[in-house]
Amino acid sequence: MPQRWAADAAGLVAGYLLDAAIGDPRRLHPVAGYGTAAGALERRVYRPHRRAGAVFTTIAVGVPVLAGLAASRATRRHPAARFAVTAAATWTVLGGRTLRREARIMAGHLETGDLPAARGRLNHLCGRDPSALDEPELARATVESVAENTSDAVVAPLLWGALLGPAGLLGYRAANTLDAMVGHRSTRYARFGTPSARLDDALNLVPSRLTGLLTAAVAPLAGGTPRETLRVWRRDRGDHPSPNAGQCESAMAGALGVRLGGRNVYFGRSETRPFLGDGPRPSAAHLRRAARVSGAVGAVTVVIAAAVAAVRSRISAR
Repeated sequence: MPQRWAADAAGLVAGYLLDAAIGDPRRLHPVAGYGTAAGALERRVYRPHRRAGAVFTTIAVGVPVLAGLAASRATRRHPAARFAVTAAATWTVLGGRTLRREARIMAGHLETGDLPAARGRLNHLCGRDPSALDEPELARATVESVAENTSDAVVAPLLWGALLGPAGLLGYRAANTLDAMVGHRSTRYARFGTPSARLDDALNLVPSRLTGLLTAAVAPLAGGTPRETLRVWRRDRGDHPSPNAGQCESAMAGALGVRLGGRNVYFGRSETRPFLGDGPRPSAAHLRRAARVSGAVGAVTVVIAAAVAAVRSRISAR
């Protein structure tokens, strides 16, 4: 078992390897259970204003953070237990293998021309209305989702786990889940969801930018170059309406040599976003390259996260 100062670092690596090997639990996923509990809380405290949203966010994120802090405190003198807790929490909150698998499944449907299957699969990745999407638009939606979720489901949780241990892992996943639940623009959540959305934005400021830089570094795996990827990233990252998604999507566009952005149709609303990148619209082949980039970014990130966690734990142990 690792020494005390290395328990968090080893736990992050072990959790990452568990996700890479077996992915999300097929049944009884803890994040799904958390979403059910958060939904029940939302129905109790909902009011159409930000104050109620702030109360909801504080409770729904605070409880997992406190649970993580309690677990850290209980295991601070037991490296083996700390390792196990950190590994389990890391595996629970990561989604890299599932993200890459969905991209490859979508690629397979598009390569065989099975648009109905591809449209039916899109909701595994994002909330767009797929009914009228053709192959390039289905591919674009997938690439954009892979790019953004490489940060949300891999880079960000690993970094927060490195900085704060189990509390960082659980707190980040809670905030990101709330953003998906109530942070989107709708009549019901226009005000109530604002605190959750702003918290998620703040927690992803650094991870999204690191994702962009790492995407440039591994761009040769997708047939791109770091120089071109950085050029597109610097030029286009601020054009996206999200302060974070644009960092990831513009870098992925540069790495793949494709053009992202355009009109996105959701259920009940639509958005027109600026174009990112200079190339053609994506195709099925680009989905497999995007999956490779996402996997490589995750692998580099876990090394960085383990180093940060080891240094932090060693300092705090003095």
